[in-house]
Amino acid sequence: MDVHNAFLHGDLSETVFMLQPPGFKDSSKPHHARRLKKAIYGLKQAPRAWFTVLTAAITQLNFLQSKADPSLFIYSTKAHKCYLLVYVDDLVITGNNPTFIDTVIRHLSNWFHLKDLGNLHFFLGVEVIQTHAGLFLTQHKYIHDLLSHTNMVGAKDVSTPLSISQSLLLQDSTAPTDCSQFRSIIGSLQYLSFTRPDICFVVNKLSQFMHRPSQNH
Repeated sequence: MDVHNAFLHGDLSETVFMLQPPGFKDSSKPHHARRLKKAIYGLKQAPRAWFTVLTAAITQLNFLQSKADPSLFIYSTKAHKCYLLVYVDDLVITGNNPTFIDTVIRHLSNWFHLKDLGNLHFFLGVEVIQTHAGLFLTQHKYIHDLLSHTNMVGAKDVSTPLSISQSLLLQDSTAPTDCSQFRSIIGSLQYLSFTRPDICFVVNKLSQFMHRPSQNH
């Protein structure tokens, strides 16, 4: 689901003034500033104010905020299991009872203007494919884009990303002048390891040389 004008729902806990925007100036007081009653896009307080309001709406349905990830809310009873994930103004909800999910959506619709985007297919670079066994998560497009960005689309695949003989040479050679590309690629690979745990070791190993990578890295 997508929340329309999400940041405009937040309540401000401190005093904020702004210049009168064009088209909304008071002709009798053109040089006065306006005090904001609600958050507005562009304020540094807006994201936190929005998340506070959203959290209040979700917890009214007895959802508990995950201690591991504050953006994840969990509803768990013997009969119902429901998970609601928040990413800025996008909401992903799943559970074992479609009727309860509809109840949650109706409740949130009373607070905010929601747009139901249907079944989840693509979210934050992760493709979601529904199967009879459950949900299959893949980052196929993300991998292809990463290979294209690094000019490695035609590279041959290997069964072992990092061999022992290669790891022994990790500190050889001099460091390149510009390390930004290496760091960017390692960051991309770290995000890829969510669905590809088989590359975790090599990514972790190469992450140890972010400060001064060599040509071997």
